[in-house]
Amino acid sequence: MTIDGAVRTWLRQRGAETIPHPGGTLYAHLCRVHDRLADLECGVDTQLAGLAHAVYGTDGFEVVLLDLTDRGMAQDLIGHEAEQLVYLYGACDRGRTWRSLATTGEVVDRFTGQTWSLGPGQIQPFVDLSIVNELDVFEQDPSVADKYGAYFRSLFAAWAPIASPQVTGQVQRLIGH
Repeated sequence: MTIDGAVRTWLRQRGAETIPHPGGTLYAHLCRVHDRLADLECGVDTQLAGLAHAVYGTDGFEVVLLDLTDRGMAQDLIGHEAEQLVYLYGACDRGRTWRSLATTGEVVDRFTGQTWSLGPGQIQPFVDLSIVNELDVFEQDPSVADKYGAYFRSLFAAWAPIASPQVTGQVQRLIGH
């Protein structure tokens, strides 16, 4: 079985197919995010993080599939680099991080209050995952796009220099500048 196949099985065992999310279930959302990251030729670790990005809950989605004390389980399943990205994504205090991310390269951890300085190899995967996640939510629930579209167009424009060109192109095609 492939790694992403094992992760999909694990997500189903954790009940992700029964958790409501825009577009159906959390499981369907996680799979769509993974698949879009793959279609956009993002790195394998980013793709695997996309498949598991909400296992610790997020600032916008409080359902937890795996307690933070069990991070080793996620690392065993998806690898250290992908799990680090999943942790950062789940830990990100969006209100204190997103607007300044392109200039500071820092993520404020909502779990610990710590500030993480992302290295060059971390910021692009983090931004790509964040953008692709929001694009999926927009596509699945147009009311979210109507309500928050201006904010995200502005945010994604600020992130364009730190996002991959293929993800920035996807933003331009789907929601414009």
